[in-house]
Amino acid sequence: MMNMNWRNLAALAMFAAATTAAGSASASDLKEIRFGVEASYAPFESKSPTGQLQGFDIDIGNAVCAKLKVKCVWVENAFDGLIPALQARKFNAINSDMTITEQRRQAIDFTDPIYVIPNQMIAKKGSGLLPTPASLKGKHVGVLQGTIQEAYAKARWAPAGVDVVPYQTQDQIYEDLASGRLDAAFQDAEAASKGFLKRPQGAGYEFAGPPVSDEKLLGAGVGFGVRKGDKALKDALNQALKDLKADGSIDRFAAKYFDVKVVLK
Repeated sequence: MMNMNWRNLAALAMFAAATTAAGSASASDLKEIRFGVEASYAPFESKSPTGQLQGFDIDIGNAVCAKLKVKCVWVENAFDGLIPALQARKFNAINSDMTITEQRRQAIDFTDPIYVIPNQMIAKKGSGLLPTPASLKGKHVGVLQGTIQEAYAKARWAPAGVDVVPYQTQDQIYEDLASGRLDAAFQDAEAASKGFLKRPQGAGYEFAGPPVSDEKLLGAGVGFGVRKGDKALKDALNQALKDLKADGSIDRFAAKYFDVKVVLK
């Protein structure tokens, strides 16, 4: 999912600096980890028909908690509000397919990168649309609010006359794409494949053009977000993730959900 466009980024950074002084408990004091998650981004995080959280990030989070012998608590939050909610201590860490970018690093810290997913646009089959300003001029493109895809589309496409339309949930984007209110949608390729193209709602749609790369705006990997200065938690998470990579657990989770290798070593 991804870069945040907050009007108050500077204020968040100042708040982060202020909260650093408060310190954090040592890793041995951990009894539970409260993960912030936006649960409408299959296959990373979504809800089963019975309302249970499921997905790649959920499996990783639960495995991390098991490795650290702590309780996992999941706190649902809109994606574009995850960083402010983390700063407000509603949870301890963000685990919601959040790409590590320099802009985000101004407000929070991140664990080591865990995985990387291509970013790709989808549209109706035969539309001929490409992820370029010239091809999308005058078109309506849906993006999830607060994501790197929104930041990229607004920076690279909107100035050329592309109508970039932000949504609070990915499901709303898919609904408007299927109904014809959008010409295209821009998101993680795996989210598009598993969450839309391989479902009945996505019949008649396809990837439009190649994956989009831009390290400055789209980042180079996904990690857990933690508050500035929360070194004990960051170190504990990094060690757990390192162990889960080494024993093949995260690769097994990835094979369950994805068609390509995504885990960063």
